[in-house]
Amino acid sequence: MTPQDFIRKWKANTRAERAAVQEHFIDLCALLNEPTPNTDPTGATYAFEKGATKATGGEGWADVWKRACFGWEYKGKHKDLEAAHRQLLLYAGALENPPLLITSDIERIVIRTNWTNAVSARHEVTLEDLQDPAKRALLKAAFSEPDRLRPTKTRQALTEQAAADFAELARRLRARGHDPHDVAHFVIRLVFCLFADDVALLPQGLFERMLHAAQANPPRFADFASRLFRAMKDPGGEIDFTPVPWFNGGLFDDDTALALDLADIKLLARVAALDWAEIDPSILGTLFERGLDPDKRSQLGAHYTDREKIGRLVDATITRPLLAEWAAVKAGLAAALEREAAATNTRAKNKAAAEASAAYKGFLDRLRGFRVLDPACGSGNFLYLALLALKDLEVRASVEAEALGLPREFPQVGPEAVCGIEINPYAAELARVSVWIGHIQWARRNGLPLPSDPVLRPLETIECRDAVLTPDGQPAAWPKADAIIGNPPFLGDKAMIGTLGEDYTARLRAAYAGRLPGGVDLVCYWFERAREELAAGRTERVGLVATQAIRKGASRIVLDRIQERATIFEAWSNEPWNLDGAAVRVSLVAFAKQHDGPAMLDGAAVPTIHADLSGGAANLTTARGLAENMRLSFQGPVKVGPFDIDGTIARGWLAAALNANGRPNTDVVRPIMNTADITGRSSDTWIVDFASRDEAEAAFYAGPFGHVVREVKPLREKNRRGRRAEKWWQHGETVPGLRAALAPFTRYIATPRVAKHRLFVWLAVQVLPDSRVFAIARDDDTSFGILHSRFHEAWALGNASRHGVGNDPTYNNQSCFETFPFPDGLTPNLPAASYAADPRAMAIAEAARALVEARNRWLNPADLVETMPEVVPGFPDRILPRDAAAAQALKARTLTKLYNTRGTPEGTWLDGLHQRLDEAVAAAYGWPATISEEDALAALLALNHARPAAS
Repeated sequence: MTPQDFIRKWKANTRAERAAVQEHFIDLCALLNEPTPNTDPTGATYAFEKGATKATGGEGWADVWKRACFGWEYKGKHKDLEAAHRQLLLYAGALENPPLLITSDIERIVIRTNWTNAVSARHEVTLEDLQDPAKRALLKAAFSEPDRLRPTKTRQALTEQAAADFAELARRLRARGHDPHDVAHFVIRLVFCLFADDVALLPQGLFERMLHAAQANPPRFADFASRLFRAMKDPGGEIDFTPVPWFNGGLFDDDTALALDLADIKLLARVAALDWAEIDPSILGTLFERGLDPDKRSQLGAHYTDREKIGRLVDATITRPLLAEWAAVKAGLAAALEREAAATNTRAKNKAAAEASAAYKGFLDRLRGFRVLDPACGSGNFLYLALLALKDLEVRASVEAEALGLPREFPQVGPEAVCGIEINPYAAELARVSVWIGHIQWARRNGLPLPSDPVLRPLETIECRDAVLTPDGQPAAWPKADAIIGNPPFLGDKAMIGTLGEDYTARLRAAYAGRLPGGVDLVCYWFERAREELAAGRTERVGLVATQAIRKGASRIVLDRIQERATIFEAWSNEPWNLDGAAVRVSLVAFAKQHDGPAMLDGAAVPTIHADLSGGAANLTTARGLAENMRLSFQGPVKVGPFDIDGTIARGWLAAALNANGRPNTDVVRPIMNTADITGRSSDTWIVDFASRDEAEAAFYAGPFGHVVREVKPLREKNRRGRRAEKWWQHGETVPGLRAALAPFTRYIATPRVAKHRLFVWLAVQVLPDSRVFAIARDDDTSFGILHSRFHEAWALGNASRHGVGNDPTYNNQSCFETFPFPDGLTPNLPAASYAADPRAMAIAEAARALVEARNRWLNPADLVETMPEVVPGFPDRILPRDAAAAQALKARTLTKLYNTRGTPEGTWLDGLHQRLDEAVAAAYGWPATISEEDALAALLALNHARPAAS
């Protein structure tokens, strides 16, 4: 069909809507060379009259529907297409929320975009427009490439722009001496007025007219704004004989307004030109809080947490459980209605109908009474998405019940469904506004009347207070809620005193004594309170965010306690997150008293989720420290001050004459190795190390002592910890246990605390490990080989947390080394000489030596380096580049870059050496060389349980 044929035929059409629509659509498909709904005989993806017969009469929820493309509603010529659009909105959820909602009256086709995260756009195509190839292409895209119609401006971009402009306005007002809280309250009112203006809650164009008048007379702005706020506060308000709806809600509690100058008013006018109807509440609060709170101005350019991740916890704790309830109720409804239809007498028919009606009403009452609590609600992101989830569920239930033949009910879930606790007053007020705006937007997008009398329901359910501690030092109470969700504050144990204050931290720890040890992260207090609410039957499900460190160390106790009487039914163990602009790693944890169905870990079904948020058969959280592994692995000393020095300075001291005590500086000056030195190349850093010498002894080493007096003492004398201030010349931790354990050896094994690859190296005993390096007091190749096998790596990874932007695994002595069971007869409590002749030990040692020697040849090729003795005997030789070209080439030769080649052709030789080592270690355990990681971990855990635990 040509455009001219189509236009001629349908311009002449006088038939009623029902008689013409399917023929019109089929002709349109022919014009656009698109398939018709009849090409899908099942109607599963493309159909006329999508839906089912409804009790209210009529067929289907849309005249035409195509999955992931559109819902299409026809009306008769010259009928109200806005009404048709509202009808489509009512059933968008039942139509799987298509990206396009299209209405037509034969002579016009109106396309509205419906993407969640994009500003809505409207396109109109008339009959005559179909002669235009561009218009036909636009329409064709709706059928087969709807993404071509996706608006380029996202709701996030719109919200970011609005927040940035209002942040500038707030900055100006604070600079004039206004109280920051007054500024924030005033700006939040302006924000809501702009939104109300654009969604027609205020008389059309009222706010923009007010700005226009204020630009002509800037001193009148405060008076104009006060009049508007006063009119919005109480029922019956008006401005210049124009009625203004009653807003209430606490936001317009008085008529206070701040004065703006002409530049401010012009800025506000520019912001008013944005489409405030499309503002995104899921990030609105976060962005505006940064602009309004003076303490958060540095975060203005920071990212925010995307709604997809928040949605995971909302889905796990609210949406899916309630949908499962609805599925059971709906099945009962269908059965009751079938009994009603089959009944042969009035009594049975009425009984079945009453059962169906009661079950339907019971579920709607359940939804309308459902309460969600976010006890660290911030500016309302979680609450907004939770409210939307409940409202969508209510509409879905109503639509699906209508399809079964029951009457559709008007939605009643409102803002009172969400409760919040937030200590920051800026955030608390923004949370209320985000929820209000979300509630109004939802009604608008679903074609429902906007709330009125009042527009804003009071939200006393969002409280501004401390969520975990009362002023008198008791655990704070929480309101009863069916689900608890949120993102509690992240603050490590060591940072709590500096951020929260010593008094508050002490009172908090005292309030939870006996439940949480003092060394846990701040987020654990929210987990513990949520666990208590669950145990008391005051909530059904919990979904919280924590730093991923909650899986390990002291903080894991709260997950251990949850697992005792509840179950973690869904978790994401290690996800990227944004905290005040900084990239961090978090765990998302959902738990309940009981849960039907498989547990879900990182998106995959697992038999169970352990307290460390792993899902393997081996529950490594039950591993114990072994007696045979104790007092062998140590963290390097914590310096607490600039004790380290450049190699040039160190060598000057080493070569100096003996000191007044007759001793050389070699006693107190030694090389130090940190993670970068191990994974990269040596930085030739040395350190002043007085160990446990007293001040009088240390003072004899004049050069090193003078350095510490000048560089370290001023800092250490201010240290809060008494010993560190008093003994300022010593390292913060002098690690006597490490020194004693290494004393018998000439070398020891070292591994970085945090590294992309789990690497082990040999260090000379004269080299001091940095505080982020773990030293293992063994000097035999067999121990080295066992530790560098894939089995110890898997054990260490299974017991590791993740750290930093690179999400690198950590290593520590308690969970990674002290719990690890070495092969029988090769345990680290035995002298290496006792198993030197053991064939198993010999095979491991030989493979380990071959690995280290080959690695060293790659790291330091003989043609690029030369070896030079240190300036005084007793220290490792220096490895130096032969020339500048060699120095440049050696930069690319690091252990990290070497291990990055594993699994590639260039790393084949390294893979081969590790395979040989792994086979030798597997044989020492009596395992097949090809044993899987899961089986090896299970076997190691069994060995751990069988051996004596540390006392």
